Amino acid sequence: MRRGRTWIRVGMGVAVLLVLVGCGVPANPPVVAEPTWDRPQTRTLFFRACGDCHSNATVWPWYSRLPLVSALVVRDVQEGRQKLNVSEWGLREQETEDVAEVIRNGTMPPALYLPLHPQARLSAAEKEALIQGLERTFGAAGEGVGEYEAEESDDETDEGD
Repeated sequence: MRRGRTWIRVGMGVAVLLVLVGCGVPANPPVVAEPTWDRPQTRTLFFRACGDCHSNATVWPWYSRLPLVSALVVRDVQEGRQKLNVSEWGLREQETEDVAEVIRNGTMPPALYLPLHPQARLSAAEKEALIQGLERTFGAAGEGVGEYEAEESDDETDEGD
């Protein structure tokens, strides 16, 4: 009986140690370039609701340092950045074609994200302002083509005039 209690205490001690030490989260990569936002409000709303997963300006919450949870959070951020990363605008093609639709239908931000990130919950008016702003912002960059490619195509157009 005494041995069982000892192992329980040892196990609890190890668990507490793991929680206190936790896991690290990766350092955020540098911000290379952002799209030319249609207006400051669009950028503000985007970073409030989407920026943790779709930019290099991730704010890593306390729970992202807990074992197991850390791996899930890091994976989600990496997947989000792979699809759309406004901090690496112009370096590669970004998946912007469905952005308005996933916000409009409630797929983004994910339901599991909202309880721990209440600031990401947008009012109907904010949501519509974000959608319209993103359509103008990303549409101006050539349907997901980074601003560098868009600038090159603008130069070619100018030469023909």
